[in-house]
Amino acid sequence: MNKMSAVNTIGILTSGGDAPGMNAAIRAVVRTALGNELKVRGIRRGYSGLLNEDIIDMTARDVSDTIQRGGTILQTARCQEMCTEEGQQRAAAICKKYEIDGLIVIGGDGSFKGARALSNLGVNTIGIPGTIDLDIACTEYTIGFDTAVNTAMEAIDKVRDTSTSHERCSIIEVMGRDAGYLALWCGIANGAERILMPEEHDYNEEAIVADIQECRKRGKKNYIIINAEGIGDSMNMAKRIEEATGMETRATVLGHMQRGGSPTCKDRVYASIMGALAVDLLEQGKTNRVVGYKHGEYVDFDIDEALGMQKGIPAYQYEIAKELAL
Repeated sequence: MNKMSAVNTIGILTSGGDAPGMNAAIRAVVRTALGNELKVRGIRRGYSGLLNEDIIDMTARDVSDTIQRGGTILQTARCQEMCTEEGQQRAAAICKKYEIDGLIVIGGDGSFKGARALSNLGVNTIGIPGTIDLDIACTEYTIGFDTAVNTAMEAIDKVRDTSTSHERCSIIEVMGRDAGYLALWCGIANGAERILMPEEHDYNEEAIVADIQECRKRGKKNYIIINAEGIGDSMNMAKRIEEATGMETRATVLGHMQRGGSPTCKDRVYASIMGALAVDLLEQGKTNRVVGYKHGEYVDFDIDEALGMQKGIPAYQYEIAKELAL
């Protein structure tokens, strides 16, 4: 395990897509660090802000009345320059210029790759998993997933109401990039007839058409398909299914509404604990680590180990979802 000298100033940034609960993590980092007599510097707009030296000193007041707010008070951005060796070296030099001894990065796998690069260049780094996609292999929880899945679930309930009234087939597309966790959880929670995920390779439109026709014979008033954005093409899929079945079919793409909104209790609490733990890890002399949640405990992993892990959809959960759709 990599060790470092004592920290005096901690930098914090949010990178990549925003996620509800990031503010709770920021608040916890700031207040834990200040309580331990450390300085905190907030870096606006992720790695892009770091490279542009958009860096501010943070006080306890800066994070007051933020825990209930969605998004990130530090703003976020994607930064291609941070993928280059030149950009990484410049970022490390800027950290040293602002006397940032430890850097806490809230984001996903891409953000952790940047943290790893900075660690290799002598900047002590800790990652916190923040993404609504739940696609970080080293952890069972990521900041924002709980809020996003509840937002999607409530929206799908509303679509089901009108779908039943009109006896429609509804295709609802949820986010998740190349991961199907949002789709799987919504499929189970909303009682969907079909769940389409990039991890599963049994997507068969003809089988869906046959199932819709069979369900109509049994008197079902609607047919709900949860479609992960990794599959996509919901609008064209709706047209094809309507043509094949004669059942009115509508597509709804929930989109970025899933990233917004006030975070749930779970996202506030888990994010707060992860933020405090990240500060503790830096003070313990740890670096190049990522915080995670496994088997009911908050843990930390080497970033290289974490990035090398693989994560798949639990087969049993998917089988249950299909059984309950009968």
